[in-house]
Amino acid sequence: MSSAAHETDVVIVGAGPVGLFAIFECGMLRMRCHVVDALDMAGGQCAALYPEKPIYDIPGHPKIDAADLVDRLVEQAAPFHPTWHFGQQVTALTPEGERFRVETSTGTRILARAVIVAAGVGAFGPNRPPLDGIAAYEGRSVFYMVKRREDLRGKRVVIAGGGDSAVDWALALAGIAERIMVVHRRPKFRAAPESAARLDALAREGAIELVVPYQLAGLAGADGQLAGVDVATLDGKVRRLEADVLLPFFGLAMNLGPIAEWGLDLEHSHIAVSPATCASSIPGIHAIGDIATYPGKLKLILSGFAEAAAAAHAIRERVFPGEVHHFEYSTTQGVPGLAA
Repeated sequence: MSSAAHETDVVIVGAGPVGLFAIFECGMLRMRCHVVDALDMAGGQCAALYPEKPIYDIPGHPKIDAADLVDRLVEQAAPFHPTWHFGQQVTALTPEGERFRVETSTGTRILARAVIVAAGVGAFGPNRPPLDGIAAYEGRSVFYMVKRREDLRGKRVVIAGGGDSAVDWALALAGIAERIMVVHRRPKFRAAPESAARLDALAREGAIELVVPYQLAGLAGADGQLAGVDVATLDGKVRRLEADVLLPFFGLAMNLGPIAEWGLDLEHSHIAVSPATCASSIPGIHAIGDIATYPGKLKLILSGFAEAAAAAHAIRERVFPGEVHHFEYSTTQGVPGLAA
């Protein structure tokens, strides 16, 4: 076990898109960052759950895959030389005077003046459908994420769920999978209106089959390989869909893990913060992104980017007490280490 000890200005817990942008915002204010993430790479959910999923609401990018967005954010943060601590979970956070001692599951110890929690939904895992024997198929023909669309080329794919993930992946796999069947218990989908409209259009064209109103009822196959997925209506009518792959998208189970023990004010497993500064109930600890909550909160990457900027500017006064700060735009300030 490592016993490495470090000192820095800011510890960022979580290396998803919002945490990555926080490195840039802190760096522009001359603050050094150490970043801790339980995954073995940057990107958070974007990298782990849907690297090839297209994102449409990033300013300046009409469409960008999640993995490409992560790559651009890592590149943007690079001039500030963050120290990465991947494959580690923060297990303890202890105030020491005006600083915090952060300890991780591998024994790393970091002394920091401030902490930014950008841990998304905390430790996350998929909500698994309650189907008998599903564990035998997981990772072989039942998947809760899609890392490469090409892996599903020519496959008969059943997608279960009625939210953005189910709809987005149905659209993304159209023209790649041999057959796409979308199972949902209602005809109406809880997705972006434009995406739902595209789904309906593809269904009318016969490119996608909408299996509604049905819900998952059982699996058929052998040795981890699906042959079919049984679905049923609320009144018990059962139908078998011949399939090679099942993609259930029923959201993520939230688990704050050790964060819940830090003494922060929580609201429904989220950290309550001030919207102006993203400050938590403990001075010096800020929360941004999906884990943070305040009245009117929008769970968008775009909102998280703005929260990263707000938190960084609030933390600067803690890191450089009494120093007069003259706000500058990046267009006039430039980025240290980059040519004009």
